[in-house]
Amino acid sequence: MTRTPDTHREAINLFEHALALDPQSVEAQSRLAGVLVTNVLAGMAGAPAADLARAETLVNQVLAASPRYGFAHHVKGHVLLALKGWEEAIPEYEAALALNHNLVAALHGLAWCKLYAGSIEEVTPLVEQAIRLSPRDPGIGHCYDLIGTVHLLQSHIDEAVVWLEKARSAMPGVPIFRSHLAAAYAVSGKTERASAELAEARMLRAEDAFSSITEIKAGAPRSLSPKTRALYDATYLAGLRKAGMPEE
Repeated sequence: MTRTPDTHREAINLFEHALALDPQSVEAQSRLAGVLVTNVLAGMAGAPAADLARAETLVNQVLAASPRYGFAHHVKGHVLLALKGWEEAIPEYEAALALNHNLVAALHGLAWCKLYAGSIEEVTPLVEQAIRLSPRDPGIGHCYDLIGTVHLLQSHIDEAVVWLEKARSAMPGVPIFRSHLAAAYAVSGKTERASAELAEARMLRAEDAFSSITEIKAGAPRSLSPKTRALYDATYLAGLRKAGMPEE
Protein backbone atom coordinates (compact mmCIF):
# COMPACT_ATOMS: atom_id res chain seq x y z
CA MET A 1 0.00 0.00 0.00
CA THR A 2 1.28 3.47 -0.89
CA ARG A 3 1.74 5.60 2.20
CA THR A 4 -0.07 8.93 2.02
CA PRO A 5 -1.55 11.31 4.61
CA ASP A 6 -4.85 9.43 4.20
CA THR A 7 -3.35 5.99 4.82
CA HIS A 8 -1.45 7.34 7.81
CA ARG A 9 -4.68 8.74 9.26
CA GLU A 10 -6.37 5.39 8.65
CA ALA A 11 -3.55 3.59 10.46
CA ILE A 12 -3.78 6.02 13.38
CA ASN A 13 -7.53 5.45 13.64
CA LEU A 14 -7.08 1.67 13.62
CA PHE A 15 -4.41 1.73 16.33
CA GLU A 16 -6.51 4.16 18.38
CA HIS A 17 -9.37 1.65 18.14
CA ALA A 18 -7.08 -1.20 19.21
CA LEU A 19 -5.87 0.85 22.15
CA ALA A 20 -9.44 1.65 23.17
CA LEU A 21 -10.16 -2.09 23.24
CA ASP A 22 -7.04 -2.82 25.32
CA PRO A 23 -5.56 0.31 26.93
CA GLN A 24 -2.67 -1.69 28.45
CA SER A 25 -1.53 -3.26 25.16
CA VAL A 26 2.15 -2.45 24.64
CA GLU A 27 1.77 -3.47 21.00
CA ALA A 28 -1.07 -1.04 20.35
CA GLN A 29 0.66 1.76 22.26
CA SER A 30 3.99 1.32 20.48
CA ARG A 31 2.46 0.90 17.01
CA LEU A 32 0.34 4.04 17.48
CA ALA A 33 3.37 5.95 18.70
CA GLY A 34 5.34 4.67 15.70
CA VAL A 35 2.76 5.89 13.19
CA LEU A 36 2.44 9.26 14.90
CA VAL A 37 6.17 9.96 14.91
CA THR A 38 6.68 8.59 11.39
CA ASN A 39 3.97 10.97 10.22
CA VAL A 40 5.86 13.85 11.82
CA LEU A 41 9.21 12.84 10.30
CA ALA A 42 7.63 12.46 6.84
CA GLY A 43 6.10 15.93 7.05
CA MET A 44 2.54 14.65 6.89
CA ALA A 45 1.32 15.53 10.38
CA GLY A 46 -1.37 18.14 10.70
CA ALA A 47 -0.38 18.90 14.31
CA PRO A 48 3.25 17.74 14.59
CA ALA A 49 3.94 19.06 18.09
CA ALA A 50 0.85 17.38 19.54
CA ASP A 51 1.47 14.12 17.66
CA LEU A 52 5.09 14.04 18.79
CA ALA A 53 4.13 14.67 22.42
CA ARG A 54 1.54 11.87 22.25
CA ALA A 55 4.06 9.49 20.69
CA GLU A 56 6.61 10.27 23.38
CA THR A 57 4.10 9.64 26.17
CA LEU A 58 3.00 6.35 24.66
CA VAL A 59 6.46 4.96 24.02
CA ASN A 60 7.67 5.96 27.48
CA GLN A 61 4.75 3.98 28.93
CA VAL A 62 5.70 0.97 26.83
CA LEU A 63 9.37 1.05 27.82
CA ALA A 64 8.44 1.40 31.48
CA ALA A 65 6.38 -1.79 31.20
CA SER A 66 8.52 -3.69 28.66
CA PRO A 67 12.12 -2.37 28.64
CA ARG A 68 13.32 -5.20 26.38
CA TYR A 69 10.81 -4.58 23.61
CA GLY A 70 13.04 -3.76 20.61
CA PHE A 71 10.39 -2.03 18.52
CA ALA A 72 9.66 0.41 21.35
CA HIS A 73 13.34 1.39 21.52
CA HIS A 74 13.21 2.03 17.78
CA VAL A 75 10.14 4.28 18.21
CA LYS A 76 11.86 6.09 21.07
CA GLY A 77 14.80 6.68 18.73
CA HIS A 78 12.43 8.16 16.16
CA VAL A 79 10.90 10.43 18.78
CA LEU A 80 14.32 11.68 19.84
CA LEU A 81 15.32 12.13 16.20
CA ALA A 82 12.17 14.17 15.56
CA LEU A 83 13.08 16.29 18.58
CA LYS A 84 16.30 17.08 16.71
CA GLY A 85 18.57 15.02 18.95
CA TRP A 86 20.55 12.44 17.02
CA GLU A 87 23.03 12.04 19.88
CA GLU A 88 20.20 10.84 22.16
CA ALA A 89 18.57 8.76 19.40
CA ILE A 90 21.61 6.65 18.50
CA PRO A 91 21.66 4.58 21.75
CA GLU A 92 17.94 3.83 21.34
CA TYR A 93 18.39 2.55 17.78
CA GLU A 94 21.41 0.51 18.87
CA ALA A 95 19.38 -0.96 21.75
CA ALA A 96 16.60 -1.83 19.32
CA LEU A 97 19.03 -3.61 16.99
CA ALA A 98 20.70 -5.46 19.88
CA LEU A 99 17.28 -6.85 20.80
CA ASN A 100 16.20 -7.46 17.19
CA HIS A 101 18.93 -7.61 14.53
CA ASN A 102 16.35 -7.60 11.73
CA LEU A 103 14.57 -4.39 12.73
CA VAL A 104 14.77 -2.58 9.39
CA ALA A 105 13.30 0.71 10.60
CA ALA A 106 15.95 0.96 13.32
CA LEU A 107 18.69 0.50 10.73
CA HIS A 108 17.18 3.33 8.74
CA GLY A 109 16.90 5.59 11.77
CA LEU A 110 20.48 4.86 12.78
CA ALA A 111 21.60 5.69 9.24
CA TRP A 112 19.94 9.13 9.45
CA CYS A 113 21.68 9.75 12.76
CA LYS A 114 25.04 8.85 11.22
CA LEU A 115 24.32 11.34 8.44
CA TYR A 116 23.48 14.10 10.92
CA ALA A 117 26.63 13.26 12.88
CA GLY A 118 28.77 13.70 9.77
CA SER A 119 29.67 10.00 9.44
CA ILE A 120 28.43 9.94 5.85
CA GLU A 121 30.55 6.95 4.84
CA GLU A 122 28.61 4.79 7.35
CA VAL A 123 25.16 5.66 5.99
CA THR A 124 24.79 3.72 2.76
CA PRO A 125 25.98 0.33 4.17
CA LEU A 126 23.30 0.56 6.88
CA VAL A 127 20.61 1.38 4.33
CA GLU A 128 21.75 -1.36 1.97
CA GLN A 129 21.49 -3.82 4.85
CA ALA A 130 17.92 -2.64 5.46
CA ILE A 131 17.06 -3.13 1.78
CA ARG A 132 18.54 -6.65 1.79
CA LEU A 133 16.50 -7.58 4.85
CA SER A 134 13.23 -6.23 3.47
CA PRO A 135 13.36 -5.55 -0.29
CA ARG A 136 9.56 -5.33 -0.54
CA ASP A 137 9.05 -3.20 2.54
CA PRO A 138 6.16 -0.73 1.99
CA GLY A 139 8.39 2.01 3.40
CA ILE A 140 11.36 1.24 1.16
CA GLY A 141 11.07 4.70 -0.37
CA HIS A 142 12.69 6.03 2.81
CA CYS A 143 15.75 3.89 2.08
CA TYR A 144 15.93 5.10 -1.50
CA ASP A 145 15.55 8.69 -0.34
CA LEU A 146 18.37 8.36 2.17
CA ILE A 147 20.77 6.92 -0.39
CA GLY A 148 19.76 9.66 -2.81
CA THR A 149 20.31 12.31 -0.15
CA VAL A 150 23.82 11.00 0.52
CA HIS A 151 24.62 11.25 -3.20
CA LEU A 152 23.14 14.77 -3.29
CA LEU A 153 25.28 15.91 -0.37
CA GLN A 154 28.35 14.39 -2.00
CA SER A 155 27.48 16.21 -5.26
CA HIS A 156 26.97 12.93 -7.13
CA ILE A 157 23.97 14.51 -8.79
CA ASP A 158 23.20 11.93 -11.48
CA GLU A 159 23.15 9.16 -8.88
CA ALA A 160 21.11 11.33 -6.54
CA VAL A 161 18.42 11.87 -9.18
CA VAL A 162 18.17 8.14 -9.90
CA TRP A 163 17.67 7.21 -6.23
CA LEU A 164 15.38 10.12 -5.43
CA GLU A 165 13.18 9.32 -8.42
CA LYS A 166 12.96 5.76 -7.09
CA ALA A 167 11.91 7.14 -3.70
CA ARG A 168 9.21 9.31 -5.29
CA SER A 169 7.91 6.40 -7.35
CA ALA A 170 7.84 4.07 -4.34
CA MET A 171 6.10 6.57 -2.04
CA PRO A 172 4.70 9.49 -4.07
CA GLY A 173 2.80 10.97 -1.14
CA VAL A 174 5.86 11.85 0.99
CA PRO A 175 6.66 15.56 0.56
CA ILE A 176 10.25 15.55 1.83
CA PHE A 177 11.22 13.16 -0.98
CA ARG A 178 9.89 15.71 -3.46
CA SER A 179 11.96 18.52 -1.94
CA HIS A 180 15.15 16.44 -2.10
CA LEU A 181 14.40 15.61 -5.74
CA ALA A 182 13.62 19.25 -6.47
CA ALA A 183 17.05 20.24 -5.17
CA ALA A 184 18.78 17.52 -7.21
CA TYR A 185 16.93 18.51 -10.38
CA ALA A 186 17.81 22.17 -9.84
CA VAL A 187 21.50 21.48 -9.24
CA SER A 188 21.56 19.42 -12.43
CA GLY A 189 20.03 22.32 -14.39
CA LYS A 190 16.52 20.88 -14.75
CA THR A 191 14.83 23.94 -13.28
CA GLU A 192 11.33 23.29 -14.65
CA ARG A 193 11.26 19.81 -13.14
CA ALA A 194 12.69 21.23 -9.93
CA SER A 195 9.96 23.84 -9.66
CA ALA A 196 7.27 21.23 -10.32
CA GLU A 197 8.61 18.92 -7.58
CA LEU A 198 8.84 21.79 -5.12
CA ALA A 199 5.25 22.77 -5.87
CA GLU A 200 4.18 19.16 -5.29
CA ALA A 201 6.03 19.05 -1.96
CA ARG A 202 4.21 22.19 -0.84
CA MET A 203 0.85 20.77 -1.87
CA LEU A 204 1.41 17.45 -0.09
CA ARG A 205 2.75 18.76 3.19
CA ALA A 206 0.52 19.94 5.99
CA GLU A 207 0.71 23.57 7.10
CA ASP A 208 2.69 26.24 5.27
CA ALA A 209 5.84 24.24 4.70
CA PHE A 210 8.62 24.52 2.11
CA SER A 211 7.83 28.23 1.95
CA SER A 212 11.35 29.59 2.45
CA ILE A 213 14.99 28.74 3.09
CA THR A 214 14.56 30.19 6.57
CA GLU A 215 11.72 27.74 7.28
CA ILE A 216 13.83 24.81 6.09
CA LYS A 217 16.77 25.86 8.27
CA ALA A 218 14.49 26.24 11.29
CA GLY A 219 13.37 22.62 10.87
CA ALA A 220 16.90 21.23 10.67
CA PRO A 221 18.22 19.10 13.54
CA ARG A 222 19.53 21.35 16.32
CA SER A 223 22.70 19.28 16.61
CA LEU A 224 23.54 18.86 12.93
CA SER A 225 27.29 18.44 12.63
CA PRO A 226 29.22 21.32 10.99
CA LYS A 227 30.31 18.94 8.22
CA THR A 228 26.76 17.86 7.36
CA ARG A 229 25.39 21.40 7.71
CA ALA A 230 27.97 22.69 5.23
CA LEU A 231 27.07 19.94 2.75
CA TYR A 232 23.33 20.67 3.09
CA ASP A 233 23.95 24.38 2.51
CA ALA A 234 26.07 23.71 -0.57
CA THR A 235 23.72 21.21 -2.22
CA TYR A 236 20.18 20.89 -0.82
CA LEU A 237 19.62 24.55 0.06
CA ALA A 238 21.46 25.75 -3.03
CA GLY A 239 19.23 23.51 -5.13
CA LEU A 240 16.05 24.76 -3.46
CA ARG A 241 17.10 28.34 -4.18
CA LYS A 242 17.57 27.46 -7.85
CA ALA A 243 14.14 25.76 -7.81
CA GLY A 244 12.61 29.09 -6.80
CA MET A 245 12.41 28.94 -3.01
CA PRO A 246 12.81 32.42 -1.48
CA GLU A 247 15.09 33.19 1.46
CA GLU A 248 12.25 34.48 3.69
